[in-house]
Amino acid sequence: MEKKIGFVGLGDMGLHMAKNLIGAGYHLQVYNRTASKANDLDAMHITRCKTPADAANGVPVVISMLSDDEVVFANTTGENGILKTLPKGGIHISMSTIAPETSEQLAKLHSDAGSTYIVATVFGRPESAAAKKLWICTSGDKVAKEIGHPILEQLGQGIFDFGESVGGANVLKIAGNFMIMVSLEMMAEAFTMAEKSGLDRAKVSEFFSSTLFNAPIYQNYGKLIANKQYEPVGFKAKLAYKDARLAVNLSQKSEMPAPACALVHNRLLTAVAQGRGDRDLVEAFGRGVSEDSGS
Repeated sequence: MEKKIGFVGLGDMGLHMAKNLIGAGYHLQVYNRTASKANDLDAMHITRCKTPADAANGVPVVISMLSDDEVVFANTTGENGILKTLPKGGIHISMSTIAPETSEQLAKLHSDAGSTYIVATVFGRPESAAAKKLWICTSGDKVAKEIGHPILEQLGQGIFDFGESVGGANVLKIAGNFMIMVSLEMMAEAFTMAEKSGLDRAKVSEFFSSTLFNAPIYQNYGKLIANKQYEPVGFKAKLAYKDARLAVNLSQKSEMPAPACALVHNRLLTAVAQGRGDRDLVEAFGRGVSEDSGS
């Protein structure tokens, strides 16, 4: 018999995650604002839901993978939100990139309702989600994390725990995305500098990604930046801009000067302001630096 859980959010990441859960033997009660996204899922193993409340109704666990704090909050606490129907003792696993304060608020509201909210942020682009190669970082109630662990194992290649403070994994995700964005800016500047000085930027990228910077970020993103390959869109610049805002806010809250954070924030703001918010974040950095340099 299939294990039934709820799933809210079938975006570029969520759709692949839902497919992997179905492949692992789960029946999903799915909700997405654009209902047609569920057409890509095996109809035999899903129940289409009209609201997040329907998706959470009667299940022990509901997963949400949504775009930002406002959307997560609305889908959870709204008139037809998850909290309206998630059973007492039920668990809400939030996998979105949002502020730790938002998770703390939601954890309190779940506790008041007799359920539990935990965080499980992820690192990886849509192709990683499809291949079950996400890195997953958890935080929150220990027992709820243990219950959710077998589910999360079907989505990634490793699960790392960051304590019982529910916002811990949110902090880690914001810090990690900040590191990625700074790396993109650094590579875009270095490759453009080399190109304008007469070197083949692709060869420069190949050298660094196989020697001094032999790591997936520099190998994968470096190749895209070096080759000016901005399609297909894997992660939209407007979502990266949201993450940059989260990083700026977190640095201010922790009273940590972050000049590099301001730099990538402005780089992404420029892309959004120029109408490239729906383009890939790699283009925001690669094309942005190229345009600044006149190349």
